[in-house]
Amino acid sequence: MRQLYIGGSWTASASDGFIDVVNPATEEIVDRVPAGSPDDVEAAAGAARKAFPGWSETAASERGKLLADAAELLKQRSEEIAKTIATDMGAPLGFARKVQTLMPAGVLSSYARLAESHPRESRVGNSMVVKEPVGVVAAITPWNYPLHQIVCKVAPALAAGCTVVLKPSEVAPLAAYALAEIFAEVGLPAGVFNLVSGRGPVVGEAMAAHPEVDMVSFTGSTAAGRRVASLAAESVKRVALELGGKSANIILPDADLALAVKVGVANCFVNAGQTCSAWTRMIVHRDQYDEAVRLAVAAARGYTVGDPFDESTRIGPLVSAVQRDRVVRYINRGQEEGARLVTGGTERPHERGYYVEPTVFAGVEPGMTIEQEEIFGPVLSLIPYTSEDNAVAIANDTKYGLAGAVWAASEDRAVAVARRLRTGQVAINGGRFNPLAPFGGYKQSGVGRELGEQGLEEYLETKAMQL
Repeated sequence: MRQLYIGGSWTASASDGFIDVVNPATEEIVDRVPAGSPDDVEAAAGAARKAFPGWSETAASERGKLLADAAELLKQRSEEIAKTIATDMGAPLGFARKVQTLMPAGVLSSYARLAESHPRESRVGNSMVVKEPVGVVAAITPWNYPLHQIVCKVAPALAAGCTVVLKPSEVAPLAAYALAEIFAEVGLPAGVFNLVSGRGPVVGEAMAAHPEVDMVSFTGSTAAGRRVASLAAESVKRVALELGGKSANIILPDADLALAVKVGVANCFVNAGQTCSAWTRMIVHRDQYDEAVRLAVAAARGYTVGDPFDESTRIGPLVSAVQRDRVVRYINRGQEEGARLVTGGTERPHERGYYVEPTVFAGVEPGMTIEQEEIFGPVLSLIPYTSEDNAVAIANDTKYGLAGAVWAASEDRAVAVARRLRTGQVAINGGRFNPLAPFGGYKQSGVGRELGEQGLEEYLETKAMQL
């Protein structure tokens, strides 16, 4: 049973309620965290406000050293934390180790360096332009990458000189507690980082509306993001939003079809499809469509669904019964609207656990629900196109714009198409994810950027002094 971390101490919640943490592979309760209250938010925001002057004036080199020390401890404890993530959110252990734990450690290290190296002053004519920390930051994070999404917010905020109140997802909160323990151990000053667990409508909304909070950084669904932005607007807070996606994977006729389909299926199914930037729409020329469907089905059937701690597992459970039921509803909706289920479906592959088979739909037309809405599960839609312009139009015809991919025989041709996509990131011929590059979306996929220098800039205010 856990407590809250406020003002440098582990503290009992003002609420007497708790939230069960469930292992999605076994459906067993593995821990409990406090169901925090607005009073807890009040205490945490007060502690962060009290700590802000001292932390913002701390030498950048000292802030960077503390972050570097935390990154080192995170690396040392990566195996333990990966097992924690595999247990409370269901990621296969190898993925939990490499992507869910070691990648955040790398991001934390990058901000340890940027804390000191990022320029804070410049001259424009007779003006001195300075960058200063925005203040107290409320960070509200999701369950699908429970440590990475925290580090993407907390690391740049602390590097900038801000103080933080974090609300991790109550569905998979245990990695947040591991990070709080690391910050305490490296000697982060009291109140600089605070953790309040609880539910979004209670704790998250109290944070977004709190008068001592200067900025809210939120990752989650577009609907919840709109609510957070609405609450923050009452006091004109700065808001950064990383929201949903329905990313397109365009395969041009001269591309290596077999490779593009194989990598596209892998990207769609990573983390059991619980990835906002997953390429869930594979857009293939009509002349190659049947072959692409055949290749996608063959690839999907090679994904073993099972226990996250089994080395052969490639797809673990979805994070909760609610999430599994949501994905099942979308699979049923796809069939009702006339899409053709070519592999997978709604049958449960195991008696216990929130599992869904990797699923592929053919015969998907633009405008179908499964082509437009974020499913957040291992479900791939294949859509045919007739021309390059048609492919770009299909890719851009959603309310989202987070990520995507383009495959072509030449990089120049792929880049030319990528420039036409209204989306925040595009992989060219399978280019790997770069955690130092800015990440964020167009349209209803969000506001602002995370990672890299642009991620740090989100937590800085600009002041001009005319000399």
